Amino acid sequence: MRNYANPSNFLQLAGAAAPVIAGLTALAFAAGLYLAFFVAPADYQQGETVRIMYLHVPAAWMSLFVYAVMTSAALGTLVWRHPLADAAQKAAAPLGAGFTFLCLVTGSLWGKPMWGAWWVWDARLTSVLVLFLIYLALIALWRTIDDPGRAARAAAIFTLVGAVNIPIIKFSVDWWNTLHQPASVFRLGGPAIAPSMLWPLLAMAVAFTLLFLTLHLLAIRNEILRRRLRRLAILAAEAEDAGFAAAPLGAAQ
Repeated sequence: MRNYANPSNFLQLAGAAAPVIAGLTALAFAAGLYLAFFVAPADYQQGETVRIMYLHVPAAWMSLFVYAVMTSAALGTLVWRHPLADAAQKAAAPLGAGFTFLCLVTGSLWGKPMWGAWWVWDARLTSVLVLFLIYLALIALWRTIDDPGRAARAAAIFTLVGAVNIPIIKFSVDWWNTLHQPASVFRLGGPAIAPSMLWPLLAMAVAFTLLFLTLHLLAIRNEILRRRLRRLAILAAEAEDAGFAAAPLGAAQ
């Protein structure tokens, strides 16, 4: 795997893998959406509203998963100085923000008929909102600092500090009395959800994960190419400045 730490090798891998994963993503979404909206039954209490779950829950899972990926990349930047770690972290931030935004929006749509309000300052909802703001802050940080190396180190430190919010999101329903329901899939006693709803939910989770992998590969690839163009532009500008500086000397000779 160390060979793919080389940006050129990674570009070749991404170019070959992205179309395959994109095809699998389309198939997974087709299967997941069919199971979720045509096979899975309506809930006896929530009715058809429960189908929002098949978008909301995978988006919530991905919002945490993407931040875990960014935390690993931050360690790669600060500890191992992996040449692709900062590119992976920068490319993941907008994707994580998108999944978190989808989680918040679908949660509001689901909460209105269930709780009678679009938003409540519930511990789980509030901590997820904080996660969304962290994503936005990281995106802004990358755009504010021009030097990629300084931006990568600053973003890595900020990411590691923000990681303290992840266990808060995960265990908020256990630590505090909240409106949000506790975990019903990943539990010590096994899933508390009927198989007829569990399998469509897992299918959608696979689809969301493949979507992230596809977009992340392409985003890292674009970031590598963007940095190469930036480096070429800097070299061209330096060569042009050197040419102007040498022109009077050549004219004098």
